[in-house]
Amino acid sequence: MKAIIPLAGKGTRLRPYTHHTPKPLLRVAGKPVLAYLLDDLIAMGVDEIVCIVGYLRDEIETWMAREYPRIRPRYVLQAVQDGTAGAVALAEPFIDDEVLIVFPDAVLELDYGLAATLPAEYAGVIWAKEVEDYQRYGVILTHDDGTMARIVEKPSEPISKLANIGLYYIRDHALLYEGVRHVLAQPTGPSGEFYLTDAFQYMVDQGARLLTAPVEGWWDAGKPETLLETNAHLVGTRRGGVDPSAVVEDAEIVEPVRVEAGAVVRGGRLGPGVTVEEGARVDGSVVRNSILGRGSRVEGACLHDSLVGDAAVVRGADGSVFVTDHSVVEVRRPG
Repeated sequence: MKAIIPLAGKGTRLRPYTHHTPKPLLRVAGKPVLAYLLDDLIAMGVDEIVCIVGYLRDEIETWMAREYPRIRPRYVLQAVQDGTAGAVALAEPFIDDEVLIVFPDAVLELDYGLAATLPAEYAGVIWAKEVEDYQRYGVILTHDDGTMARIVEKPSEPISKLANIGLYYIRDHALLYEGVRHVLAQPTGPSGEFYLTDAFQYMVDQGARLLTAPVEGWWDAGKPETLLETNAHLVGTRRGGVDPSAVVEDAEIVEPVRVEAGAVVRGGRLGPGVTVEEGARVDGSVVRNSILGRGSRVEGACLHDSLVGDAAVVRGADGSVFVTDHSVVEVRRPG
């Protein structure tokens, strides 16, 4: 099976962290979001990956070559940011059979095996999740048999809370690309983008049956607050623990936490829901529900719901802070 991974987006909701790091390479529980996806694709036997790149493409390609040398993806440049349909259109020359399309905006926990066992009457699967903030997503309206009836991008009215999460299996690739070409031939909406979901609507309008399937776990990584929620979940379920080479002295540890190799925690209280990345140092601080980047330093602070970038320094802060790589935040108290 082949997979398409659109990677060209700028990650504007995660700025300033994405000014120098592509959104798919932001780490959660010590691991880039893209790495969780690639591990899943490898486990299910995907044998060819087409990566649609654009913004900070060199960083993505360098990381892939270093961390996943056995994967030799095809890279296709999306020079114009014309939306998700435009991205998938660029992969058409390489797709001649069934295909997975996966947007690396979340960490997923699901059974990909549905793609292999899907009954013949279905043209594909759209995975979905019920959400409260439906305005952020494309939402799906279904027939009684669970097949897609209609999909609407970012509705202003609560017509459905069943969110399209950006994971699709399409068996009928020919009809998919017929739909993509149809979408690209239409005027764009106010955003100036062409939506892949409109191609799925075209498929349904032509009589295709797309099954909607629930995800077992879907952990969004598309904005700072959800990145922290996803970190807390992963640390609490499968990525927690203190590395043997880490130093923890006179500190209260409130599980779950993740303390990586070479990190130092002295005094104060750490956790729950905290990742202290490789080489970071925490002195005399209270930290919960936060990610402290590689080589960062937190001194005399009381932090919650915070993102501290690589090699950043936070001294004396109290509350929630968002600090980018190589930055310094220092709060000096009177006296």
